[in-house]
Formats: sequence, structure tokens, C-alpha cells
Amino acid sequence: MKTTLLICAVGLVLGLTAAPAQESKEPKKPEPKKEEMKPGSIVDFTDPAKLTAKAPESFKTKFETTKGNFTVEVTRSLAPNGADRFYNLVRSGYFKDLAFFRVIPGFMCQFGIHGDPKVSAAWRSAQISDDPVKSSNARGAITFATAGPNTRTTQLFINFGDNANLDNMGFSPFGKVTDGMDVVDKINSEYGEGAPRGRGPDQGRVQKEGNAYLKKDFPNLDYIKSANILP
Repeated sequence: MKTTLLICAVGLVLGLTAAPAQESKEPKKPEPKKEEMKPGSIVDFTDPAKLTAKAPESFKTKFETTKGNFTVEVTRSLAPNGADRFYNLVRSGYFKDLAFFRVIPGFMCQFGIHGDPKVSAAWRSAQISDDPVKSSNARGAITFATAGPNTRTTQLFINFGDNANLDNMGFSPFGKVTDGMDVVDKINSEYGEGAPRGRGPDQGRVQKEGNAYLKKDFPNLDYIKSANILP
């Protein structure tokens, strides 16, 4: 039942149609060369086409949240496409003021929809190819949410418990929480499952209205303040 809910809820996001972007008449800056992009550099997180650098084989990311801090260790060989996408999101500064909008006790906490609807629209069609599942969705594993084959974009979840039943459904972990899992356990779960199955945020409205909707109607949600790659 829980796994079905995960797929259905994520599917609501990918079913929306982004508004066409307006053509800019301003001269564009040349795209920086990949070799010049250092792990700590900041690039434009509103343009998915520029965020394609290969991740290191192993790296750690520190998340600062409204509940405290936790650290994720990524192993690229587990899920190269997922690891690369996560690496680019983190180093671009994407994870700032992002809500844990779907938190189900004993199952998982989900996040990754940007608080700015324009940014969400830019990423909605930036899908990455699937990775074979090489590691189980055990407690602490971090994984991209998916609505079907090759539909991963920016939404992720951290497993609260042993969710090995997700493995055969194509949910491919690329890392795990190595420090601060007690902080993850404390992330506010009072709203539970998202609408329409539960009383939590409607993902369609999160995409369209962003943090304005979340902070008005779900004031007790916890948020990611920042995420940074550790030296």
C-alpha cells in the first residue's frame, strides 16, 4: 500500500505541464567548461542543461535543516545517473528553503520540489535515465522518487525503515545518511500523506504555488536551509 502511494503521489507532479519559457533578448553568458566547475562552485540552478557534471566517485553532503544537521554519503557506483544529478543540484545551491513536504512515519520523508514555481517548471521535464538497483532501500538510504521508467528529476526521499519492497520497483539508492539519522527521524510528520489520499500538501499546488502555499497552509513543515558538499 505504501509503495503504491509513493508512485501515485509523485505521478501528480510529472503530469503537470510547464508554461513555455519566454525568449530572452539579453546576451547569454558562455557555458563554463566542466573541468572548471569545482565541487564548491555555484552555478545557475534554474537551468538544468548546465548541470551535467560527473560526480566524484564518493562524496559527502551536509544538510542544514530546521530540525538540525545530517550528512549523506554518496557512492556513485551504486547509481551513477542519480549521483550525478544529486551532485549537480547540491553544488548549484538548489537545496535552499526546500520543504520536507511528505513525511510518513516508518516509511520515508520526501523533498526536492523547489519553493519557486519558476524553478520547479524548469526542472519538470529534466528527467534522467534509470539506474539498475544495486543497493537496497534500507533505513537511511537516499533515493530519487520516480513516477515510472526514466522519470527522475529533483524529488528524493530518505527511508525511515527497511523498504526493500521498493527495490523491485526501480527505486535505486545512491547513498545513505551516515550522521544525524536521529535528526531525520525528528522531521515533522504531522501532515502525513499528501492530498488527495491524505491531509498533507497537494503536489500539484506545490509545483504551481511553491512555498507561498506550503507556508500558509502547512506552517509546521520542516525545511532544508542549505546543502553543501564537504571538503
